[in-house]
Amino acid sequence: MKTQKAIVFDTGTLITFSMNCLLDILRDLKKQFNGKFIITDNVKYEMITRPMNIKKYKLGALRLKALYDEKIVEGPTCFGINQDEINKQTKDFLKLANSVFYKDKNPIHLIDQGEAQCLALSSILSEKGIKNVIAIDERTTRMLCERPENLRKLMEKKLHTKIISKSIDKKLKKFKFIRSSELVFVAYKKGLVKKDAEILDAMLYGVKFKGCAISGDEIKIMEKIM
Repeated sequence: MKTQKAIVFDTGTLITFSMNCLLDILRDLKKQFNGKFIITDNVKYEMITRPMNIKKYKLGALRLKALYDEKIVEGPTCFGINQDEINKQTKDFLKLANSVFYKDKNPIHLIDQGEAQCLALSSILSEKGIKNVIAIDERTTRMLCERPENLRKLMEKKLHTKIISKSIDKKLKKFKFIRSSELVFVAYKKGLVKKDAEILDAMLYGVKFKGCAISGDEIKIMEKIM
């Protein structure tokens, strides 16, 4: 039996692609992925439902709605997962993530409903034996799960105060992440866009300046690989 696989998309990553006019790259990647691009109800609300009622963002919402209508991205029901399952685990991940770091004995709020739902959905997929990664551009969630000590030091530097950390729950350590920058890089390597160093550079900096947490040094490494 072929192993099922999925990419769980956070809102920010899809908006980054939309703002850079790169949604056709997602369409092409989906054709080659042989798996599902999946979003939570919260992500659907943030990228389609809410902005559809705001004139400034309506055009972007329509572009993303087209992705959903074409089933390029789908809801959790495509894997037989219902919202009650996600809601239950979302509460758990909100509690776990937002009680890792403390300032003056008060817990520091790190993630919101959207990120927690992505973690919950990814966890449920893994429990079902479905290989998956989370596509998320913002830095906090990824650092919390992958390098919590680095996140603590970064927060100390930003807040100019001592941050106390509790041991991170093993449930937060099991996730794999990918950014829009890596998805762009994969598309370039697969020949889904013209092989031109200037185009790759433009796309990588495009996603960086629209919300992807990637450094200039990381971009240089990607460009050298090619």
